[in-house]
Amino acid sequence: MAKNVSNKTIDNVTIRFAGDSGDGMQLSGGRFTQTSAVVGNDLSTLPDFPAEIRAPAGSLAGVSSFQIHFSSQEIHTPGEKPDVLVAMNPAALKVHLKDLVPGGTLIVNKNAFTKKNLTLAGYEDDPTEDGSLVDYYSTHFIEMGKLVTNACEGIDIPSKMVDRTKNLCALGVLFWMYDRPLEPTIDWLNQKFKSKPDIIEANVRALNAGYNYGDTAEIFTTRYIVEKAKLPKGKYRNMNGTLASCLGILTAAEKSNLGITFAGYPITPASNILHTLSNWKQFGIKTYQAEDEIAGIGAALGASYGGALGITASSGPGIALKSEFLGLAVMTELPLVVINVQRGGPSTGLPTKTEQSDLLQALYGRNGEAPMPVITSSTPGDCFYVAYEACRIAVKYMTPVMVLTDGYLANGSEPWQIPKLSDLKDIKVKFANKSSKVDDQYMPYLREKKTLARPWALPGTTGLEHRIGGLEKEDVTGNVSYDPENHHHMVETRAKKVANISSEFDKTEIYGKKSGDVLILAWGGTRGACRSAAESLINDGCKVGYVHLRWINPLPDDLGEILIKYKNVLIPEINFGQLIKVIRSEYLVDAKGLNQVYGKPISAADIQDEVKKLIG
Repeated sequence: MAKNVSNKTIDNVTIRFAGDSGDGMQLSGGRFTQTSAVVGNDLSTLPDFPAEIRAPAGSLAGVSSFQIHFSSQEIHTPGEKPDVLVAMNPAALKVHLKDLVPGGTLIVNKNAFTKKNLTLAGYEDDPTEDGSLVDYYSTHFIEMGKLVTNACEGIDIPSKMVDRTKNLCALGVLFWMYDRPLEPTIDWLNQKFKSKPDIIEANVRALNAGYNYGDTAEIFTTRYIVEKAKLPKGKYRNMNGTLASCLGILTAAEKSNLGITFAGYPITPASNILHTLSNWKQFGIKTYQAEDEIAGIGAALGASYGGALGITASSGPGIALKSEFLGLAVMTELPLVVINVQRGGPSTGLPTKTEQSDLLQALYGRNGEAPMPVITSSTPGDCFYVAYEACRIAVKYMTPVMVLTDGYLANGSEPWQIPKLSDLKDIKVKFANKSSKVDDQYMPYLREKKTLARPWALPGTTGLEHRIGGLEKEDVTGNVSYDPENHHHMVETRAKKVANISSEFDKTEIYGKKSGDVLILAWGGTRGACRSAAESLINDGCKVGYVHLRWINPLPDDLGEILIKYKNVLIPEINFGQLIKVIRSEYLVDAKGLNQVYGKPISAADIQDEVKKLIG
């Protein structure tokens, strides 16, 4: 080890890797995340990559980044601003330097600062040589290209392939700085490239080169220790939102003994749900890649009619295309789960950027009166429980259910405690039998009294023959009906069925003050920022409470009485005010909004500032 290097224990740190889309920043961030999870830190991540995924190398548009916040304490966000920025080229430095905290650590791949790359990034002078950085940051200019070239000498692979290992070199430097073990990454490389020993060797050498550079170069004066977090006892794994959603679906299949059919069309960022589930055929999950969004939901609904649980997934534009079939699912009253991984902007918009863009579409985006339960996830790990609960409710109440996640939750990671199957609510499936018959005739809309769910009859079952379609049904018999009173009754009944779900909700949890100056009310992926803001405000002596909604339709029965206990209600959203419209109309509360659509998670600091303005 280099001389005069001291060890310093810190509670938490935020690191951001940034480079070209082809520089492997997501890989570097992912391996640092996995290693930190193995070490036992609490963590939260924010992958951020452009829609122009293959923009010209060195261009501002093509910069990709990965931010990780890890700690020895419980944390809720991927960090406000990075303490450490790893910039692999001038463009990455140009885009992300403004976010680095004053006095923060800046690690730069010096070899990438060529005249061409500087010009592409809009630099007239080289910032690594003109002294513009050293007064404001702890700067380390490392010739990573040279390091990996020397490290990989003697390996029979092209020089281009050698250059691609520089992200592992950067990772090695960070592993040394924060006392992370190399073994988990080496094991991963051996597994991923097991048929390519030269590639394994090159990447391992690059990783070691970065680690050894930190250890021997004598440019670092401090090595940082972030100790294991004190988390509840249990078995943990690193979990992202997409995998959590898929595991929730798989667990629902196990608990219900139902077949699962997932039918969908690939669309960013929901595509990975299809990709993941397609690898689990051994669990009896059937997947179908449809030729368009409409075919996808049609196949899923058909599977539900056939006695399986149909599931589909998409993002905003795809959900718009699915709306007619969603209405059909409401009318036929079949179980169906629709996962909407929200993204930024209307139309194609910003497919890789997060936004809470589709709440109103989920609630009202169908023709006619078509009420549908809407449930939202709040953390990557929570996606598991939300997906599972959506499956349970869909089967119990015979209704389609919309699940709202978003790009940040889908791609972000956190330590997740693996639950016991026995701790999850049962999913009881009861297919129709002779009790659903009147005068020996099957009645497809003879409802269960408590839930108002209609029976679920398997096609082909003797004595339970029936037709189903999109025309209005007569109550009980299911016959086509144009009777106005019946139509009113059926619409009202379907709405009551959805409203009945709230009877299963636990009492709404309030973090902080039970009454006071401001209630922060939120939903979805803003949870972490809102919780962090509330903690800071309460520590400052502010009379602030925080409530996070999981269900938007129906809303909790006790929400109205909570709202009136505060002088002000603030609703932070990554949209221009969608939940606020619902709250104002339902409860006649003059709620205030904090609305941002930058394609990035909302910050705790902005929430704190807004609350303080309301308090005055």
